[in-house]
Amino acid sequence: MTDVEAEQAPPRHWEADVLLRDGRTAHIRPMQPDDRELLVDFYSRVSDQSKYYRFFSPMPELSDRDLDRFTQVDHRDRVALILLVAGHMIAVGRYDMIRPGYAEVAFLVEDKHQGRGIGQLLLEHLAQAGRERGIEEFVAEVLPDNQAMIHTFKDAGYQVKSAFEDGVMELVFRIDPTDTAIGVMEQREHRAEYASIERFFRPRSVAIIGASRRQDTIGRALVRHMVLGNFAGRIHVVNPTADSVAGMPAWKTVAEIPGDVDVAIVAVPAESVQDVVLDCAAKGVHGLVVISSGFAETGEEGRMRQRRLVGLSRSYGLRLIGPNALGVINTDPEVSLNASLSSVMPPRGRAGFFCQSGALGTAILEKVQNRGLGLTTFVSAGNRADVSGNDLLQYWEEDDATEVVLLYLESIGNPRKFSRVARRVSRRKPIVAVRSGRSSQGVPMGHAVRKIGAPAEAVDAMFRQAGIIQVESLEEMFDVAQLLAHQPLPRGRRVAIVGNSDALGLLAADAANSVGLVVNKQVPLGADATSEDFEDALDGAIDDPEVDAVVAIFIPPLNVPGAREDVANVLAAVGEQSDKPIVSTFLGTEGVPELLRVPDVAGSSAGRGSVPSYPAVEAAVRALAHVVEYAVWLRVPQATFTDTESADLGSARHLVNEVLMNHPEGRDLDFEEQNRLLRAYGIDLWDTYAVQTLDEAQTAGETLGWDVVLKATADHLRDRPDLAHVWRNIDSADEMAVAWRALNELITDPDRAGFVVQRNAPPGVPVTIATMEDPLFGPVLSFGIGGPLTELLGDRSYRIPPLADHDAQDMVREIKASPLLFGYRGSEIVDVEAIERLVRRVAQLQHDLPQVRALQLPLVLAGADGVTVLGATVRVEPVKDPRSDWFVRRLTTMPGDTIPD
Repeated sequence: MTDVEAEQAPPRHWEADVLLRDGRTAHIRPMQPDDRELLVDFYSRVSDQSKYYRFFSPMPELSDRDLDRFTQVDHRDRVALILLVAGHMIAVGRYDMIRPGYAEVAFLVEDKHQGRGIGQLLLEHLAQAGRERGIEEFVAEVLPDNQAMIHTFKDAGYQVKSAFEDGVMELVFRIDPTDTAIGVMEQREHRAEYASIERFFRPRSVAIIGASRRQDTIGRALVRHMVLGNFAGRIHVVNPTADSVAGMPAWKTVAEIPGDVDVAIVAVPAESVQDVVLDCAAKGVHGLVVISSGFAETGEEGRMRQRRLVGLSRSYGLRLIGPNALGVINTDPEVSLNASLSSVMPPRGRAGFFCQSGALGTAILEKVQNRGLGLTTFVSAGNRADVSGNDLLQYWEEDDATEVVLLYLESIGNPRKFSRVARRVSRRKPIVAVRSGRSSQGVPMGHAVRKIGAPAEAVDAMFRQAGIIQVESLEEMFDVAQLLAHQPLPRGRRVAIVGNSDALGLLAADAANSVGLVVNKQVPLGADATSEDFEDALDGAIDDPEVDAVVAIFIPPLNVPGAREDVANVLAAVGEQSDKPIVSTFLGTEGVPELLRVPDVAGSSAGRGSVPSYPAVEAAVRALAHVVEYAVWLRVPQATFTDTESADLGSARHLVNEVLMNHPEGRDLDFEEQNRLLRAYGIDLWDTYAVQTLDEAQTAGETLGWDVVLKATADHLRDRPDLAHVWRNIDSADEMAVAWRALNELITDPDRAGFVVQRNAPPGVPVTIATMEDPLFGPVLSFGIGGPLTELLGDRSYRIPPLADHDAQDMVREIKASPLLFGYRGSEIVDVEAIERLVRRVAQLQHDLPQVRALQLPLVLAGADGVTVLGATVRVEPVKDPRSDWFVRRLTTMPGDTIPD
């Protein structure tokens, strides 16, 4: 490839798998010169009317000159993107720059694929490509009766201005990624992913490929579980060597099956799965659940086989659960789908569950059944090569039957998207998650092994920001789920403890205090308390306006038959009527948590108002505390902070682009550049003069008007707690000479020290603020008290921009050393609002500029009258994909690829 060709090559992230409105997949990529035959074939299938709408005149064929013009683009001023399914072009979109910052955009979609949202999808991707190439505004010329295309532009979320001239409508709009445009994109993404997953959970017909007549095979187990689960749709078995399986006729291929097939369950050897994909694609199957193993979990050869499987499936429009999956379950009696290797069909409940590991999935289903918790739907996605937890979140958000979402996460394929989707879903439904492998984003079983540069604490912060209830174990997850699924949310942290054991009451109070609950009321009933005593006490606690939740404790008394049942019935009856959550502990009973409920005639699973009962009081209180934190999060406004008055994004971008134009590999900014960048966000950097000689230091002191500081800047000196690298209160050239000699004698390697001169700063508490741009995770912000001791102890708070209005306040207050800012031991209270303002502005800078690879304000002095930023380090680097997944819909790529979804 020549240098010119390399410069004109399209960015790799412009190519992606995408999801259409109907939940099927397609592939989008830039047009290439060798696409002439694809374009000719595509154009031959387009109707005359669509051609007329595109070119405003009859144009039955494309000339050689047209083909050259359409296929030979420079991917800069002239960009063309094509959409493919099964290797056939089904749509093309392009823009041509008319003048700097202004381009004409147009689309052509094959008629039979119109109405699938392809125009909006192409517009999103072209707009993002245009933004990366400096385009600010699109113009489109459309015939007035081409209403579908007019709506494509007007429904995109942009502010479209229209004019009419010579029988043609001209639509002009800026392509800035406004909140409205991004919101429209996210809603389309949500609807497409919901449609994609719904077909897995509500298939009308299922084909089991690899069904066997032998009893001990996976294929036979799948048939048995589908039949015994009373699947409401049609079951077809596929086995090329058998006439029948389990009394059902066996088809040699999927293509031979009469009628439609929605989902295929695949249990054939790994090397045969690709042939199954082609067979299913020819039949028009929507999705595959691949039970087969032998893919990424087996090593590099299997990983390559998995990439080919995903690429082939998506290229034909199929979605894929697996491979190496346990399967999917839907307990809705109208569907009754057990397309899994588990013989356990959980009872109908209120929770949806997602996990990866098949072995773990089996254990989960057994635990669910033992607890009587119940599920709506269940997915064990195995290697999670395509369908992931993000897709399931999109489905469960709209599924009315699912009130609680449960996630067991071994890795997060796209943390940025997960954070975005989870923040929205949590506003409607609680998400409870167990996250294994918290120090990495990969597991040794062949899932995506992609390290996140951000610390584990930042991932925890992302979970908290998204309102996710993060727990430590499956047992704790189910404890919380039972409470969320059956009891109302508490209004606050105030708890009443009602029980017939003083010892356990004290234990409950200690447990409550340790997890942030406030015990406002304790009602000791005594060992001889009756069920009537419990009822009166519970009613009193629930009616108390100073109580938000109740913990009930019961130890069965000796020689009182039926006492446990009587109290359980009272709790169940009270719980059914209460508008405050109740948790209970029945000590001395079986060790499996249960649900106390009023019996119903049908004998179905526990209903709303059932009271969770736990074997240990600590488990009950801990579950309640998790739910309280979620309820508090729900009540806090989550509006994203913006400070348009202090931010000059245009100047900041110009500076960053100017640096990267001259240094394509990136570099650290010098002081003047740092100052310009920070000032664009209303951050004033303390004047600093780098000096190498005594004469330079004396000149700097005179320039600053003396009362200056001389200090070394090398990291190994700057982090010394004794501050021996700093000489303060220098008021003359002679004093500077003394300071210079003293520091050079003290520092063993003065040539490496690096010296700067600054004015003396007002006194204050040192704080540090830092950001980084993780290629996978996105922007990360941290805050803490300055100095090596707090770094050693890891006393840092983290957030993921964009911040909500309250996030900066929380960051400042949640570190252990925060009392230093609020008058600790009589010290002066600092201007905390100024710190919060600085945190917000740094967060906004990092959110706006992904090219800022890392930014540190290592020493900020926070005083009573404001903050002083004494120094900064800023590293800028080119970004291969500047978070374009925030602005366009894309599917996650295969493990090991560098393109995020």
